[in-house]
Amino acid sequence: MHITSDIPQLLAQELSLNPSQVNSALELFAEGATIPFVARYRKERTGSLDEIQLRDISERFTYLTELEERKKTILDAIAAQGKLTEELQNKIESCLQKNLLEDLYLPYKTKRRTRATIAREKGLEPLAEFIKSLNTPQSKPISLTEEAAQYISEEKGVKTAEEALKCASDILAESVAEKAELRAYLRDFLMKSGLFVSRIKDEHPEGSTKFEMYRNYQVAVKSIQSHNMLALFRGETEGILELDLSFDESMVFSYLESQEIKTKVPAVREFYQGMLKDAFNRLMKTSLITEVRSDRKAEADIESIKTFETNLRELLLSAPAGMKPTLAVDPGFRTGCKVSVLSETGKFLEYQAIFPHQAAAQRQQAANMVKRLIEDYKIELIAIGNGTASRETDEFISEILATLERKPIKVMVNESGASIYSASDVAIAEFPDLDITVRGAISIGRRLQDPLAELVKIDPKSIGVGQYQHDVDQKLLKKKLDDTIESCVNYVGVDLNTASKELLTFVSGLTPTVAKNIVNYRNENGAFKNRRQLLKVPKLGPKAFEQAAGFLRIRGGENPLDNTAVHPESYFIVEAIAKDFNLPLTEVTQLSAKVKTINIKKYVTETVGEPTLRDIINELEKPGRDPRDEFKYATFKSGIKEISDLSIGMELEGIVTNVANFGAFVDIGVHQDGLVHISQLADRFVEDPKLIVKVGQIVKVRVLEVNEKLKRISLSMKLQEAVNSDGKTIAKSQKSPTLNDLKTKFNRR
Repeated sequence: MHITSDIPQLLAQELSLNPSQVNSALELFAEGATIPFVARYRKERTGSLDEIQLRDISERFTYLTELEERKKTILDAIAAQGKLTEELQNKIESCLQKNLLEDLYLPYKTKRRTRATIAREKGLEPLAEFIKSLNTPQSKPISLTEEAAQYISEEKGVKTAEEALKCASDILAESVAEKAELRAYLRDFLMKSGLFVSRIKDEHPEGSTKFEMYRNYQVAVKSIQSHNMLALFRGETEGILELDLSFDESMVFSYLESQEIKTKVPAVREFYQGMLKDAFNRLMKTSLITEVRSDRKAEADIESIKTFETNLRELLLSAPAGMKPTLAVDPGFRTGCKVSVLSETGKFLEYQAIFPHQAAAQRQQAANMVKRLIEDYKIELIAIGNGTASRETDEFISEILATLERKPIKVMVNESGASIYSASDVAIAEFPDLDITVRGAISIGRRLQDPLAELVKIDPKSIGVGQYQHDVDQKLLKKKLDDTIESCVNYVGVDLNTASKELLTFVSGLTPTVAKNIVNYRNENGAFKNRRQLLKVPKLGPKAFEQAAGFLRIRGGENPLDNTAVHPESYFIVEAIAKDFNLPLTEVTQLSAKVKTINIKKYVTETVGEPTLRDIINELEKPGRDPRDEFKYATFKSGIKEISDLSIGMELEGIVTNVANFGAFVDIGVHQDGLVHISQLADRFVEDPKLIVKVGQIVKVRVLEVNEKLKRISLSMKLQEAVNSDGKTIAKSQKSPTLNDLKTKFNRR
C-alpha cells in the first residue's frame, strides 16, 4: 500500500482524527494487518480506533489514492497536448471528487467526431473566435450574417452564411458544455431543485403491478428515500414505468445567459441565446441528468447496503441455542418431513423421513419415530423450519412433547437460504452421499445450534435480510457483506477444532487455501491441542499466525488461555499476573474472582499499554465467554397457521425477519411476514427503524389489517392500553390506521 504524503493529513481532517492515528493505521494495513486484528490487538498504535473508524480510513484512503492516480494520468495527458497551465494544474491537484475531476478533464479528452470538430474541419473556428470576441460590454453593433458570408465555400461544404453561423455556434456550444464550473453548478441545481416524476405505462391497468404507488408519483430529487429510488429504477428496468427528471429549464437558461452573455448588442445576444440553448439541450442535459440519476442511485445503494449490513450483523450474531444434541425437521405435506439428528458438535448422525400430515396410522408411526430419536440420542433441541407445513409440524411435535417427561426445547427456525445451501458446492463437499433434502434439514438444525457458523456457508443475498439486493452495486454489496461477516466471525471467535473451512476463511489473516489446510491438518492429525500447532499447517506462516491466533479458540487444550481472546503474544502478561497471585497457569480461570484487584499499571511494558491490559483483564473476568446475547425464542399462537386465521386486533408474538428504512417485517407463523410500518413501531416519532428493532428480535404485535388476496398483513407494535376513571386498564378505542392510511403517510415521506 503506497501512502501519498498528503493523504493521511487529509484523512485526519476529514475524519476528525489525530494524524498519528491515521498514519499508524495505514502503516499497519501496509504491513498486511487486517481491520479486526488492528482494532483488537494494536490499540496502543492507533489510539484505540475501532473497526468503524478503521474501515472509514481504509475506504477513504482507497478512494483518494485512486483519485491521485487519476490526477496523474490526466495531468500527463493534458501536458502532452501542451495545454497544461499553472491554473489548471492547481485546480486538478486540489480536486477531491472524481466527477469534478472528470469535468476539468472533459475539454481535453480525445473525442469521437462531433459537430464541433466537423465545423473546425470546414474552417469555421476563426468565425467562432470572432463572434466570441464580440461578447464584451464594449462591443459595437455588427452584422453577423455579413461576417459569416466570408466563410462560404463550396469546396468546404459551407453553402450559406446561416450554415457558417450554425457551425460557429456548434464550436462555441461544445466549449460552453465542457466548462467545469457550469457543469458543477447545473448538476447541483438539478440535485437541489429537480423532481423525479414517474408514471406507469398505459398497458398496465390500475392495480395490476407491484409499482402501483408510482403510477402518478413525484418527489424532490434531494429528498427521495433510498427504497423509493431503487423501486423506481427497478420499475423502469422491468419496463413497467417511465421515470423522468423534471426541472425549470427557464432557470437553467437564465443562469447560462448570466454567466456567458456579456454584450448588449442584440444580434450577438440573440446568437448566444440560441447557442446556449443548443449547448444545454444537446450537449449537457442528458449527461447531467444521467449523472444526477447515477449519484442518487449510488446514495440509495449505499443506504440500502448499510441496512443490509445491519440486518446481516444482527442475524449472524443471533444468540446460539448451544451445541447440544439436536433434532432438525424440514417440514412438508405430500413429501413428508425430513428429520435429521445432529450431535452436540453438529455432526450428522441419522436421517428419517416421516409423514405426520397424511393418514392417522402414518401420523402415529411418525410420532413413534420421533420419540425413538429423542430418547436414543438424548435430544435437547428441536429445530423446525418455518416453511410449508411448519405450523402443522410444530403442533405435531408439541403433541409428542406433551407425552414426555424430559422435554427438549422446540424452536421455529428461519430456513431462508437453506435450499440454496443444500444444492451448493459447499453442501455437496460436506455431505456428498446425502440427498439434497437431508442437507437442508441439517442446515436448519445447525442454524439453531450456532447461527454464525452455519450462515457463513450461504450467500448473504439468499438469507432474506436485504432489500433490492439485486439492484444495488454488486461489487460494493459483496465487499460490505464480506466485511460484515469478517467482523462478526472475529468478534465471536472460532472453535479451531470444529470450525468449517467456510467459517475459518473469515478469520483474520486466513485465506481459503490456509483454511482448507487447517481442516485437512485437523482431519489427519486430530484435534489441535494448542495454538502453536497452527504453525505446522502448510502455508500458515508467522504473519498469518499473528493475525489469526487471537481469534481461534481451543476448548480443553493444554493452555487455558488458548480458549480466550488473549493473544499468544500477551501470554507472558497473564503468566506474570498468575504468578503474582500464586496461581499456576492451568488454574488461570480462577483469576476471575480477583481481576478487579489487579493494578494494571504494574504490567505496562513498551509494547503493551493500558488498553490491551484492560482487554486482558476483561477476558480473564469471564474466560472463554460467548459475547452473543442469551438465547430466547418466540412462541407462535396456537391455532394461527394461515393468513386466513388472522383477525383485526389479534395480539401475537413474532420474530423480526427484516428491517427496512420504512419499517420492519415480522414472522407471526402464517407463512407470510407482516409489515410493521415505521409509523407503527412506537408511540413516538421514529426516524430510523433500526433504532427500535433488529433482525431476530422477539416482539409483540397487533394485527391492523389483512389482505388475503395480495397476501399483505399490516401490524403494529404500539401500546394499545389506556386507563379508565377507576384506574383499570382498558383497550384504546380509537380506530386503528388502515393499509391505505399507511400508504398515504408513506407517500408523504
